Amino acid sequence: MPKRFRMSMLSLRIRIFLSMIVLVLIASILMASISIIQFKNEAKDYHQERLERKESAIKEHINYVLANTTYPLTTNNLDLIFKDRIHELAQIHNMEINIYGLDGKLLKSSKASFSIDSIAPPIPKYILKLVQSSIEKRYVDIKNINGLKNRSSYSLIKDEKFKPLGILNLPYVEDDGFYEKELQNFLIRLGQVYSFMLVIAFALAYFLSTYITQSLKTISDKLSETSLNQKNEKIFLRANSKEINLLIKAYNGMVDKLEKSAVKLAQSEREEAWREMAKQVAHEIKNPLTPMRLTVQSFERKFDANDPDLKQKLKDYSETLIQQIDTMSSVASAFSNFASMPAQQNETLNVVEVVELALDIFNEDDVLFESEESEIISKMDRTQLIRIITNLVKNAIQAIPEGQQQKLVSVSVKRVENDVQIAVRDNGTGIELPNIDRIFEPKFTTKNSGMGLGLGIIKNIIENYKGTITFESEYGKGTTFTVSLPIINS
Repeated sequence: MPKRFRMSMLSLRIRIFLSMIVLVLIASILMASISIIQFKNEAKDYHQERLERKESAIKEHINYVLANTTYPLTTNNLDLIFKDRIHELAQIHNMEINIYGLDGKLLKSSKASFSIDSIAPPIPKYILKLVQSSIEKRYVDIKNINGLKNRSSYSLIKDEKFKPLGILNLPYVEDDGFYEKELQNFLIRLGQVYSFMLVIAFALAYFLSTYITQSLKTISDKLSETSLNQKNEKIFLRANSKEINLLIKAYNGMVDKLEKSAVKLAQSEREEAWREMAKQVAHEIKNPLTPMRLTVQSFERKFDANDPDLKQKLKDYSETLIQQIDTMSSVASAFSNFASMPAQQNETLNVVEVVELALDIFNEDDVLFESEESEIISKMDRTQLIRIITNLVKNAIQAIPEGQQQKLVSVSVKRVENDVQIAVRDNGTGIELPNIDRIFEPKFTTKNSGMGLGLGIIKNIIENYKGTITFESEYGKGTTFTVSLPIINS
């Protein structure tokens, strides 16, 4: 569906340009309209005054005829008095003249005899009343006949004693041909003038709109280039508009404030980065301490000086502790060098063997390990793989309540096409439904201790290897985390 056009969609320059053009067009239309109305009013006044002049002149002529007639001045004698004179009057004044009796019946007319009806229509009664009741004893009836305006004046004919003798009727058809021709010529000249003005207005509007918006375009370009992450330049421009100068001043002030805010933001980001690194380092250092503590406690509890395998067990315990110490050492080294967590040091290894070795530090009967194959060779970082297993198994152990009778943490390794799949399953409390979508969020934890960074860290490690980590959980029955890592051959 096409969008509706709105004026606000146009640029300020185009809007100024169009506004000026529209003003010129509206002015020309208003001028033409006023001129047409003025011409019509002048024509109306002209015809009204002309009819009054004609009527006044004819009545003076009629009064002269009445003053010099030999017939008695009565209504019935009007036909005889003007029998020969009415055509002379009509010819002199170039108008049709009709003389009616006081009862409204036609007595004499200047029309040719063949054009006069045998029984001429009388004057309507309402006109007779208006003529007799008016102060001037005169009434003008206006009608439109065949698209032409017809004026017809009715006035009383009186003798020298002001006694009414009859009614004078002067029909007058308005001829506006002259005014219409003058109006047409005027409108043509007006159109020519305004066409020339419109061309000038186009050029003037273009240059004015460009001049007005030039400073605004400079400000707009600077605003589009403004960024928090760079040194922003101020606008050194003196505009001819007070409002634009205020806008430039406000922009330059904003640049100063933005620079100060950028400094504060950079400092805040550095502090936040240090805090996050400190939390990750603390978590990574704390992560191996739990299995090391369990290893020492188990060694202390099961130590037997007479055990024939004592030397082998001491070697295993030592290797386990050394691995965890190496992990903490690499984390501390990375932190001291202002770097991120230890980079990948890929080596060719047996994933099954490394996972099994990582589980030895827990030394608990509840942690079971199984693998469909005894050897799955891949190329990856041993330390990071141990970190993944240690974190998931530790979380699984902590997810089982201490008072639960049957505890089980199962770790399995198998090959699935070109991936090695490691599953860690527990029969703990499981994950509540509202928390399922937040498991991998940094700083989110359901435990009383810990910072909630473990799963987020190992998720990043797994994704760096183009792997995936998923989980299935049923509240009250347990959770299974499944890690899939691609098998990388050397």
